[in-house]
Amino acid sequence: MKASLRSALSALGVAFTAYLAVGGMFWTSTPQQPLLMVAMIALYLVTVWLCIFWGSGTTPLPLWLTALALLAAVLVPNVTWFAAGDDVRLQTWATWGLGGISALLAILVVRRRVWAAWIGVVILAVSGSFWIGIVSALSLGAVGAVVWVGIAQLVTGLMARAARDTAELTELQRSSSEWLASQSGRRRERRVTVQRAIALAGPVLTRVIETGGVLDDDERALARLSEGRLRDELRGRRLLDDAVRLQLETVRRRGTEVTMLDEGGLDGVEETQLTAIRTQLAQALADARSERVFIRTSQHESIAVTVVGRSRSEDDPDGEDVVDLWHEIRWPADADAP
Repeated sequence: MKASLRSALSALGVAFTAYLAVGGMFWTSTPQQPLLMVAMIALYLVTVWLCIFWGSGTTPLPLWLTALALLAAVLVPNVTWFAAGDDVRLQTWATWGLGGISALLAILVVRRRVWAAWIGVVILAVSGSFWIGIVSALSLGAVGAVVWVGIAQLVTGLMARAARDTAELTELQRSSSEWLASQSGRRRERRVTVQRAIALAGPVLTRVIETGGVLDDDERALARLSEGRLRDELRGRRLLDDAVRLQLETVRRRGTEVTMLDEGGLDGVEETQLTAIRTQLAQALADARSERVFIRTSQHESIAVTVVGRSRSEDDPDGEDVVDLWHEIRWPADADAP
């Protein structure tokens, strides 16, 4: 659509500038220097059409082409009046350069050379005042040059502002869509988490209500396992798969306390990479013999998950726990830390 609009505007510009140039060929009397008249018309058409078609239309004109346009603004009206002769300088075909150069200056504004366009307006006004007088210059085209350049600057400024507003609106819409999508995803995650929590804790809670909180040893052990499973689902769901859940169950049945915490270190990680991390975690849990195991995701650039085990020292049972397990799960070779 943009390409077709630009093509239409370019065709309109070509047709209009050609119409202005043709006006300089309808001589009601023979100019003193007809070849110079034709040469100026040719210079004008070459310059203005280069300004229309050069580049993509969205970038400023190169400086050399801007300089050529200013050179045309100097030569075309001055040489045209010189070539026409003293007696016919106020004829329509002798003053065509005022309108033609005004159109060229408007094109300079559209091509983001506003300063050059206003310099051209000054050149045009000074040249017209010198050859045909200031009053005639103003009435025959100098005022029109000011109006054309001013309107072109106003319109291009409004269009640029509209383009910026459109880009900002598009960005806001994209951000809004992303936020809505993320909220929808989080709601689905919460629903899944709640459903899983009900499935895990529901039977135990029902039993607690039925017995008034009086549970036997097996039921208490089952309640502790259910609590652990529920905490895992709430705090470290991205670390879990069937193998990891099985190893967590096995470790807890041996009497080990397990704390799992995902602090966002795995956000944005692809599923294939998560699978590799979970496989290593399941193996680390299978080898764990500690009394307490802590599993945490990491923000480190090379470490994805850290597994730490602590137990009471056999030499000093009443002293502080000692670290008897330290296992770091590195990011897979094809993954980067988020």
